[in-house]
Amino acid sequence: MSDYKENSLSLTGAVGLGTGVMISAGIFALLGQIAALAGTWFPVMFIVGGIVTGFSAYSYIKMSNEYPSAGGIGMFLAKAYGQGTITASAAMLMAISMVINQSLVARTFGTYTLQIFGMDATSYLVPVLAVGLLLFAFLVNISGNSFIQTFTSIVSLLKILGLVTFAMGGLWVAGFSITPAESSGGTEDATIASIIAAVALTILSFKGFTTITNSGSEIVNPNKNVGRAIVISISISLFVYLLVAWAVSSNLPLDQIIAARDYSLAEAARPAFGDYGVWFTVAIAIIATVSGIIASVFAVSRMLAMLTDMKLIPHKHFGMPGRIQKHTLVYTIVLAMVLAVIFDLSRIASVGAILYLVMDMIVHWGVFRHLREKVDAKPWILITALILDGIVLAAFVWVKLMNDWLIVAVSLIFIIVIFVGEYVFLKNRDEGGEAHADHY
Repeated sequence: MSDYKENSLSLTGAVGLGTGVMISAGIFALLGQIAALAGTWFPVMFIVGGIVTGFSAYSYIKMSNEYPSAGGIGMFLAKAYGQGTITASAAMLMAISMVINQSLVARTFGTYTLQIFGMDATSYLVPVLAVGLLLFAFLVNISGNSFIQTFTSIVSLLKILGLVTFAMGGLWVAGFSITPAESSGGTEDATIASIIAAVALTILSFKGFTTITNSGSEIVNPNKNVGRAIVISISISLFVYLLVAWAVSSNLPLDQIIAARDYSLAEAARPAFGDYGVWFTVAIAIIATVSGIIASVFAVSRMLAMLTDMKLIPHKHFGMPGRIQKHTLVYTIVLAMVLAVIFDLSRIASVGAILYLVMDMIVHWGVFRHLREKVDAKPWILITALILDGIVLAAFVWVKLMNDWLIVAVSLIFIIVIFVGEYVFLKNRDEGGEAHADHY
């Protein structure tokens, strides 16, 4: 069985976990990619993404109020669809998207760290540093909930203060102008499809709020505090994102933001503050990515452990001692390491966005179709969330098909393999009985 400790996470600790995941790769790695899709006024995309996320969060808050669980989304899906293929597959989509996000954060750590030494972001040291960070996150996560919430809360506060300081300094240098810096080179004009597609990446930068739902039963007074923690985390993140995006837009021309897409914040600090600004920004990035990895690993390992307890996913001990929760922690870290070595930042983010949006739509439909009366959810909000997700996903897939079809192909393969694999596993489980499932 898994090892969950009720009342081991305070409201502050839960907010620390949520912001720990959100304010990491979301602003450091994705800013340049969002600018490439949305053009000059890319900061506005964070507002749009925040609105879409707000509608999406409604389903999770309503479900958390009724069914607080350390399994979070896995348990929500089980309540909506039963313990079958849809539940298992959608939960795995969420888990995989979170692991993908961990590899994104880890590579962001490597990319920004190398800026101190003036090294290229394509260096082989990027995945080496990424793997090192993931190993550190593993060591922290086996230290227990009390240490994790204290560490992530303190670090989250430090990085928020650091980013606000960076943003206010940049805006002060730019005279608090809302006019974007004049571009020194040609860039492609944004289309309606690319602008909508950019929202998919801003949504990805907010998805860390699901970390809170995956720690539901471990939070003090979860029926109230899970929802509060989600709202507070999204609000803090939106405020920080807007300030930082505004500062970057005011100090760095669009073409340079796009050119330095993997480390655009560090590059934006250079004209305003010189090398000292770059070092300060890199320091914040390191703090942010470290806390983001730790919080994300904490959440996804618990979700996988819950799915294993529910016998919805296969599990093998591989000779490892201890409880299932520790095993899923190892699986999470190993998979994130592999992805961090294989994929670059842009492709990692794109696959993660597609998988997350598909899962999110499955959650909204499940709540609307089966649970809206039970959890007292307003149907129009659920349908709005579903439609918004669908529009953003369609635009994002269309843009990627035009520019990088391999991303769509890899995402589709992930989805097919997960659904087919879960169908076969659950069929064998049902035919072989509970004892058969325990040996997977």
